[in-house]
Amino acid sequence: MDPEAARTARESLDLAFHMSNMLDTGLDRHTLSVLIALCDLGLNPEALAAVVKELRREPSTSPPMLTTPPSLP
Repeated sequence: MDPEAARTARESLDLAFHMSNMLDTGLDRHTLSVLIALCDLGLNPEALAAVVKELRREPSTSPPMLTTPPSLP
């Protein structure tokens, strides 16, 4: 990416992040950057917003970590 394009992209992300903060979205700069990149690739922004809302609503479903190794037969 040439320096001018990189500067423009950085300024655009800064502006989007500022608007995101004003709207109190709770998105960090990295997450916002990923979402913008996905939109640039053609993903539907409304569908992405729905996914973000759903992920925030669901409790973590990761399995509990074992504190001791399982016993072998």
